[in-house]
Amino acid sequence: MEESRGYPRPIGPGVTRVGWIGAGVMGAAMAARLRTAGYAVAIYARTPSKADHLRRLGAHLVPSPADAARSADVLFTMVGHPSDVREALLDPASGALAAIPPGGVLVDCTSSDPALAREVAAAARARGCWAVDAPVSGGDVGARDGTLAILAGGDEGVVHWLLPLFEALGRATWMGPAGSGQSSKIANQITIGGTILGLSEAIVFAGRAGLDVPRFLDAVRGGAAGSRAMEIFGERMARRDFAPGGFAEYMVKDLGMGLRGGEDGGEEETGKGVVLPGAALCQQLYLAMVANGDGKMGGQGLITVIERLNGKHA
Repeated sequence: MEESRGYPRPIGPGVTRVGWIGAGVMGAAMAARLRTAGYAVAIYARTPSKADHLRRLGAHLVPSPADAARSADVLFTMVGHPSDVREALLDPASGALAAIPPGGVLVDCTSSDPALAREVAAAARARGCWAVDAPVSGGDVGARDGTLAILAGGDEGVVHWLLPLFEALGRATWMGPAGSGQSSKIANQITIGGTILGLSEAIVFAGRAGLDVPRFLDAVRGGAAGSRAMEIFGERMARRDFAPGGFAEYMVKDLGMGLRGGEDGGEEETGKGVVLPGAALCQQLYLAMVANGDGKMGGQGLITVIERLNGKHA
């Protein structure tokens, strides 16, 4: 980033003004960590009541994405879908990009489309600003505890400059140019989807075999079957806790972005024509969750589909 655009410049609590768009399960927890770390935060929430906790922490609630950006040095977005990212950032009437000061940095933490990330980055450069696509992995636990894996695409120097902010949220890794963070998140979701499916089938099988499911999970967690996904989701499945860290319907979206690359070549960076039979099966099962009315459950609720296939309706 060139010095004429205000970079490098100091970054830290009491110095850097943060704008934030999105106060869902993940966004609210992440914004709270920045506020608790001492950063001034102006937040836009489509449903203002979701930002009540942040307001009590001292965040300033604003009425539009543009207002969140107007005085921000760094603006974060954590919303649901690529269409929400486009509206929040690029809408000509109320979008944040038109309002953020020159030299500002947009950081999109939404799981979104790599092509859209490149479009946002190009639009930001045209305004003398910068954009980083930085989707995260780690669920609601990681968001609350500040242990998220942050997959950052964009200018490497800008990502490095953002590290003091990222360190309040988790561990950031620069993945490559604009769009690389989103491609990395799609690959992450393919991994998570397959792992949750295997875990769901294992728990259903173990229960049907008469095993004590918590004891089974404890026994295998130190072996080759153990994983971070098992630590996060296994116990929740066993106690039938399907509260969302991320909605099951978002897995449909994320896996779909990977499959669109696999089906027709898609965007160059999305899948490069890769055939993904496991991801296709996972998406179909998550679609079944949505059809069952369970799209707002957490992804670990996939076990309910396996139970239905085996004649048990939770």
